[in-house]
Amino acid sequence: MRVLLTGATGNVGTSLIEALAADAGVEEIVAVARRAPEDWAPDKVRFVPMDVRSDGLVELCRGMDAVVHLAWAFQPTHGPVKTWDVNVVGSINVFEAAAAAGVDAVVYASSVGAYSPAPGRQVDESWPTHSIPTAAYGREKAYLERYLDAFELKKPGIRVARMRPCFIFKRESGSEQRRIFGGPLLPRALMRRGRLPVIPLPAGLRFQALHAADAADAYRRAITGDARGAYNVAADPVIDAAELADLLGARAVTVPAVAARMAVGGAWRLRLARADDALLNLMLQLPTLDAGRIRRELGWEPRHSGREALREMLDGLADGAGGPTEPLHPDHPRRMAATST
Repeated sequence: MRVLLTGATGNVGTSLIEALAADAGVEEIVAVARRAPEDWAPDKVRFVPMDVRSDGLVELCRGMDAVVHLAWAFQPTHGPVKTWDVNVVGSINVFEAAAAAGVDAVVYASSVGAYSPAPGRQVDESWPTHSIPTAAYGREKAYLERYLDAFELKKPGIRVARMRPCFIFKRESGSEQRRIFGGPLLPRALMRRGRLPVIPLPAGLRFQALHAADAADAYRRAITGDARGAYNVAADPVIDAAELADLLGARAVTVPAVAARMAVGGAWRLRLARADDALLNLMLQLPTLDAGRIRRELGWEPRHSGREALREMLDGLADGAGGPTEPLHPDHPRRMAATST
């Protein structure tokens, strides 16, 4: 099997490359990223530096059995037209290139962020995917869900799988997570357990976490099997304020959601933080995911708990951990402006 993978050098992409390279049924992985890594050359992998908006994707897709689309830009949050161009226009280019090249399967990285608001509720794949239009991330993910609805009708011969994972972490993504969501003013040392005596957390905070290796295994099963349609991907337990405070060795102080949004929004407008209040609002209204379908149909089971995945990332963030690719590289001035793919 030959697989083309976009966003190959990011958090999930690097783990998926390792999972696919270890699969005896995978012959070649064509790994597309904006910059090919200089010090990482896994078996079976051919890196191709290319933008997902490039016309050259059609030729690159020829002869592939599956195209996996992970590439995504989270920044600049102050430039939503730019992220729309990369994420929406770029994704459509990937889907259409796969179709033009006669690829048999497309596996797309959707997200829990595509789901319509359902705070405190667990949902399966039938829940609406209209997200919250005020948040760029949700707006873009929801638009692509609608695009794929039409794409599947027009291209019935292509097997399309939409993976809808919760938040994905691993140790090597610590520096990337800090760059994307916190920025250079977030002190790494504060993420060590016991450094924060008190942590203010917005009322209603509840989310799920997933280890990147477990996400990669889910994607591998979807790529090499006969997965079709949407699959929630999540691990237990649900992380709430008490769980997060325990992970940090701190005492949680509940802050009204409106006050938390005002504080985050103010910091974002002053360019002191990289995540905005719209993203926080989206996060506070997310459902939790019922991952029963992927367990039943693909035999997937996470090897790490959500707590373990989050703890590993927090330790990596505190230690300045990273990986051998541009998005995962440890912090230093030349790379602080980089965004994830």
